[in-house]
Amino acid sequence: MKFLNRIAWGAALASAALAAVAADPYPVKPIRMVLGFPAGGPTDVTARMFAQAMAEDLGQPIVVENRAGGGSTIATRAVLGAPADGYTILYNTSSLVLATMTYRSAGYDVLKDLMPVVRTAGAPMVVAVSASMSARDYQDFVGRVRGAPGKFNYGSSGAGTIDHLAPALLLSQLGLQMEHVPYNGTAPALVGLAGGSTQMMVTTLTTIMPFVQDGRLRPLAIAALERSPMLAQVPTVAEAANLPGFEMTAWTGIVVAAGTPEHVVRRLNGAVNKALQQPAFVQRLRAAGAIPYGGTPAEYGAYLASERDRWKAVIERSGVQPQ
Repeated sequence: MKFLNRIAWGAALASAALAAVAADPYPVKPIRMVLGFPAGGPTDVTARMFAQAMAEDLGQPIVVENRAGGGSTIATRAVLGAPADGYTILYNTSSLVLATMTYRSAGYDVLKDLMPVVRTAGAPMVVAVSASMSARDYQDFVGRVRGAPGKFNYGSSGAGTIDHLAPALLLSQLGLQMEHVPYNGTAPALVGLAGGSTQMMVTTLTTIMPFVQDGRLRPLAIAALERSPMLAQVPTVAEAANLPGFEMTAWTGIVVAAGTPEHVVRRLNGAVNKALQQPAFVQRLRAAGAIPYGGTPAEYGAYLASERDRWKAVIERSGVQPQ
């Protein structure tokens, strides 16, 4: 019901934008969609799906530009350095918020320098262990960790990343101790877990599936509000750990530079929400392991603020130092 309400709001915003478009047409030329990750990855795939769907509604091509590096700060600064006219938009992930607290050189304030357009989709995170571990389920693994504080460790793609902070948050809520082992990227972290160098990793469903399918990793719980059809037998963290409402997703969205005209923001928002009203598009998202969102700019702005507060507390507790 909440999803349908958000889509209804989006449709209303799209209609409201028509009058403004008549006075100041937008768009009249191609749009550049910048994202801070390499081509071919899960974020890139989802971004291109939205770019194509939005282009069909907006009547102009949307060119995806990959500006990887710096925890996505390079891409964000590229958008902030362009005119605030809606022709350069940022397809962002949770790194938009995390980078301001983990990179001294971030150079932007999420809530002041950027305007929210819409939260697009999310990839639920999965708690996984090596298939060679004797722990067969979530409760068994937690019991082993609780019985040997500091003996077990967990891997991540790097200090301050979502797959570092997500398990830190989970462990804090469970009162457990595990050592963090940062790797230089997700791929080596997954290889380290599969090989037994680490005992646990919390990463996105889309990232982990190939390792699950070939039998190298065992999923123990999914950090979503409901089970995933891709891992139907795997319980949610809320079920397995008795943490009602516990959710961790690597979410994505669209933002633009502050000062972008309101009718442009509404037009972009309406294009996304219109795509999310199409069953075929939503089915493609779900097949890729994504959760569709949608909604209003105000809702996304409130979500960005809540995520900033949430992860700020986690970073302070975990002792992560800005780099």
